[in-house]
Amino acid sequence: MHFGLHDYRRARSASWLPCLALFLLLAGCAEQEMDKQPKYQRPYQESTFFADGQSARPLVAGTVARGQARTDRAYYEGKVSGDLLINEIPTKVDRKVLARGQQRYNIYCLPCHGATGDGQGMIVKRGFSPPPSFHLERLRDAPSGHYFNAITNGFGAMYSYASRIPVDDRWAITAYIRALQYSQHAKLDDVPAEIRPKLEGQGR
Repeated sequence: MHFGLHDYRRARSASWLPCLALFLLLAGCAEQEMDKQPKYQRPYQESTFFADGQSARPLVAGTVARGQARTDRAYYEGKVSGDLLINEIPTKVDRKVLARGQQRYNIYCLPCHGATGDGQGMIVKRGFSPPPSFHLERLRDAPSGHYFNAITNGFGAMYSYASRIPVDDRWAITAYIRALQYSQHAKLDDVPAEIRPKLEGQGR
C-alpha cells in the first residue's frame, strides 16, 4: 500500500476537524458576564435594590413624551385648577366640527345613547342597561367638561374611549351632544327672526 503526500495531508486535515468542533462547543459554553446581570422578568416586579421596593422607576418630574406636551389643562383634561370642570368648549365650534362630532358620535356613542341622545340605542333594545338621556335636566346643566371626561375616563358602566377617540374628536362629540340637547329644548326666541314665521305656521 502506498501512502502518498496527498493522502498524508488529507489525514492531517481530518484530524483537526474534531478538535475544531470541540473548541467551538467549549467557546459557546463559556460563561459570559452578561449572563450574570441582574434583570427583572415582569413589569413592576418587586425589587430589593430600591428603597420603594419597586423595580420600575418613576418618571422624572416634568417628563413628557415627545410631541405630547400638554400645558393646556382645559383642552386636554376638560378641567381648570382645583379639578373644576369647564363649561365652555375650549376650541372653535363650527359646522365642520359639528359634522365631525356627529360622525364620531354615530360610530362610538349611538349604539348605546341613541340617535337623539335619549339613551335608547340598539344595544339597549337588545337588553343592556340604558344610559341616562342627555335631555335630563341635570345633564343639560352639566358642564361640557363632564362629557369630555366621561369619554376620556369612562363613567359608570361606560369604559374609557381615550385610546380610541383623539382629544379633538372628544370635543367634537361633546359639541354635538350639546347640539342634540339644544335641538330638543330650543325656544322660539332662539330661532332667527326670518325663520320664525315658517315655524309658527307649522304649529297651527
